[in-house]
Amino acid sequence: MDVKALATEHLLPLAEAGKPGAVNRELIKAMGSLGLLARLFPGVESGQPTRDAAAMDLCLLREALATVSTEAETALALQGLGTYPVLQSGLDSQVSRWVPAVAAGDAVAAFALTEPEAGSDAAALQLQATRDGSGWRLSGEKIWISNAPEADFYSVFARTSDLGARGVSAFVVPGDRAGLSGEHLDMVSPHPIGRLTFEDVYVSSDELLGEENRGFRVAMRTLDLFRPSVGAFAVGMAQAALDAAVSHAGSRIAFGGPLKDQQTVSHTLAEMATRIEASRLLVHSAAQAYDAGESNIASRAAMAKLFATETAQYVVDAAVQIHGARALQRGHLLEHLYREVRAPRIYEGASEIQRTIIARELFRQA
Repeated sequence: MDVKALATEHLLPLAEAGKPGAVNRELIKAMGSLGLLARLFPGVESGQPTRDAAAMDLCLLREALATVSTEAETALALQGLGTYPVLQSGLDSQVSRWVPAVAAGDAVAAFALTEPEAGSDAAALQLQATRDGSGWRLSGEKIWISNAPEADFYSVFARTSDLGARGVSAFVVPGDRAGLSGEHLDMVSPHPIGRLTFEDVYVSSDELLGEENRGFRVAMRTLDLFRPSVGAFAVGMAQAALDAAVSHAGSRIAFGGPLKDQQTVSHTLAEMATRIEASRLLVHSAAQAYDAGESNIASRAAMAKLFATETAQYVVDAAVQIHGARALQRGHLLEHLYREVRAPRIYEGASEIQRTIIARELFRQA
């Protein structure tokens, strides 16, 4: 399957036609019809999805899509991020209800962890889950939730005891559940992202993901998988920026010759290419470690996300500098990438958090 060719022919036009900031269901449905979403869930097409994911395949998919359409890449990634807690920790009934629908592009998923006072410090979340018979009532807020408030279901993390990270439980909550409401948030780079409000939202025991008070593990296991793939997304954007810069430097005439003949430009391009390749290798190494079941996944995932996202910021900025003012014109590829590239250094754990994870592992091994 040539993902770049499929994305160029089928997905890019749908992405460009979508309403900025809204869930593009037509695009998601197309990815389902093309079989791209099914690749997130091995075995789903045979009716027996496995309980884990292939990190390397996820990374290859995200990088390939990012070089063509960041909108398509993000739509695919969010389907996986919102669904993996269900796939990995849900009951068979939860898996059968939601995973095939997501793979077909018929349902939109969301991962609801962040709160107004619990971003990087995810263990400090305060969405309360209060016992009500055999179920719970959820009360509180979530913010910066991708696909909110339009998702068909949310993987929600709420406090079920006062024991910090050991007092968090995970639930799957349908988007039309009584008491659940939300609003869209307008961002620098338009994305489907919003705030959720829970007002005594009832969830049953059958909607618990995994064990009670073990939901933080569900969240971290999902992030261990997705952090390298955020790095892959960053690599794809950086590669698109480098390709544009190389093309421009080869055709732009300045000071009597092509821009590439200026040593400062050619050396910058060489530095960009080297950092991208180093990022790609780190991402692939972390993905291979996850797929092999190695023990130090968190640290390697953090390294991959940290280095790749910081590299992408550098590469896109350098590409803008090489292009000059034309790259800042609305509608230019680099103007688009310049807005897109900033967020990955924050979401799913800011760069500072990744450094903390890496340092903690160093001292653990000392």
